[in-house]
Amino acid sequence: METSAATLGQLATTSKMFVRRLATIGENRLELLAVEVQEERERILRAFLLALGVATFGLLAGLTFTATIAVLLWTWSPWAALLALTLLYGAGGIYLYRRLIGVMRNWQTLSASLEQLRKDRACLESILA
Repeated sequence: METSAATLGQLATTSKMFVRRLATIGENRLELLAVEVQEERERILRAFLLALGVATFGLLAGLTFTATIAVLLWTWSPWAALLALTLLYGAGGIYLYRRLIGVMRNWQTLSASLEQLRKDRACLESILA
């Protein structure tokens, strides 16, 4: 009878330690997730502000370039000048669109948290198996 009580006591102690460790692991993973979310938010904000600046100055440069080309080629052929600018800007738009699609395909959000959770799952599976 005493061995059964001792076994139950050990089982209770082991269960408590297991639950504490599991809670600690969960807390660590949530902290990692929170840090990664904040880093991701700051990175997106910085990228957005930089993109806004690039778009603003790119638009100003494009307007100036358009006006210069139109003035230079207007006497030769107004339609050819406008068509050349349309083709140039269209090619630039297609190029940037393809780059954007490439970036979106390779986007990985919270990769460190997901990798850590995969490791934790594998470790728990090996312990429980």
